[in-house]
Amino acid sequence: MPVPILLVTGFLGAGKTTVVNHLLGQAEGRRIAAVVNDFGAINIDAELIAGASDGVVSLSNGCICCSLEGDLLRTLATLLRRDPRPELIVIETSGVADPADIVRNLMDPVISREAPLETVLCVVDATARPEALTEDALLRSQLRAADIVALSKVDLVDAAASAQMRAAIRVLRPATVVVDAINGAVPSALLFAPDLDRVPAARESRPRGPVADHFESLSWTSERPLSLPRLQQAIGRLAPKLARAKGLFETTEQPGRLMVFQLAGGRATLALGGPLSPGAPRSRIVFIAELGVLSRAELDRIMETCVDVQAT
Repeated sequence: MPVPILLVTGFLGAGKTTVVNHLLGQAEGRRIAAVVNDFGAINIDAELIAGASDGVVSLSNGCICCSLEGDLLRTLATLLRRDPRPELIVIETSGVADPADIVRNLMDPVISREAPLETVLCVVDATARPEALTEDALLRSQLRAADIVALSKVDLVDAAASAQMRAAIRVLRPATVVVDAINGAVPSALLFAPDLDRVPAARESRPRGPVADHFESLSWTSERPLSLPRLQQAIGRLAPKLARAKGLFETTEQPGRLMVFQLAGGRATLALGGPLSPGAPRSRIVFIAELGVLSRAELDRIMETCVDVQAT
């Protein structure tokens, strides 16, 4: 099974390590591999450390940490050979790194098949000057690569300064999701795609599932394949209201095969997946939106237009 990658970028001192530390601390038994430029920067509580070898530290909460030394792809290959394999991989870049270079490496077909880049998170310091986002070429590049922007140190500025920074971010990345990262806390459902195995098999209206204080998830399933052109139109209508989405579905154009859909930061991707799983719905998608932005009725109405009613 592929292991998703979260790439964490941001300028020096923005708070990237605090975000990574929080994610590791909230692993809840999941095996997370954290790849960092300088392992010394990661402040892991001593009681979490279980042992270390070859630059890899295994943590008692299921996490793994290693330093990013030498070739990134070689480091990832080493992690993927571990038994058991990590379930998630977090890569924290240097504060002076251009994420575009790392993204290009991660798009290598050999790596992306085993460890697809799922989300790019950019940590932005709320105490910085908003003008710096447009004046500094590196900051612009870090921000433009982002699917999610985590605004750190918001407790150190007033509401007006926070609003100015958000407005500056929107100028460069209008479609990106911006969240406050208090003490490094970012909703994990925004960083890693929803677990489709938890989507109920029945096609029925159901209560919204809480993701975090300001977000909620809505699942949608169908026992019929979808029309790909109509689905693209539907996603175009839904995208402005979505923070995240992921789906597996059969299309009329590719019968018997699953398509893998992802949406993050306003960017949608579609890739050919494996064969249909016995007993699973032919189409299942999870949508994540801010509270109150997307209703169940609206979602059902739009998605119903994608179903190929002629298919058997």
